[in-house]
Amino acid sequence: MHMQVNAKRRSETILTLARAVISGELGRGGEWPDIEGARWLLEPGAVFVTLTQGETLRGCMGTVEAWRPLLEDVRENALAAAFRDPRFPPLRPVDLSSVRIEISELSPLEEIHFTSETEAQALLRPKVDGVALDWNGRRGTFLPQVWAHYPDRAAFLTGLKRKAGLSAHFWDSGVRLYRYTVVRHTEPTPVFLAAMVAAEVAAEAVR
Repeated sequence: MHMQVNAKRRSETILTLARAVISGELGRGGEWPDIEGARWLLEPGAVFVTLTQGETLRGCMGTVEAWRPLLEDVRENALAAAFRDPRFPPLRPVDLSSVRIEISELSPLEEIHFTSETEAQALLRPKVDGVALDWNGRRGTFLPQVWAHYPDRAAFLTGLKRKAGLSAHFWDSGVRLYRYTVVRHTEPTPVFLAAMVAAEVAAEAVR
């Protein structure tokens, strides 16, 4: 992951690109980022695009390994998160103002070497590692942010196995684990939601 470019500008460019792509797909005009001279967007990159409304997940799709230009990966995963995540209905124009975009930019995968499930658990770094699991064609990954939903390493790995379509107690010598880290690019709270919160605070103050 090449982060030499100013971090603030990188975040703004990537987030603006993702929102513009989603807005364009919905037939709404949107601000496009100034990508002239941003050659880093043409370098291989892998991202996950996460959409939330308040505290509720609205879509999350991504790529674990960089195999195409970052520009294309952001575009395709933004569209996938907004319109092709099978867990949620496609985004509607009315949702645009309340959706918050977060983009996780992944580092290259690093294989974790272990001889047992217990050792594999011990090697995981809570709140730091994103982890990808691969066994016999069954795959799953958890971003580092997912650690917040699990109390310990064992529970985290169990959840990852389930995501890959395996049972909670499954283990096999053929299981492969890979770690990665992420740089998170997050939009500020949407104006629509910020206004709702401000209104609720004001109403509470006069009660």
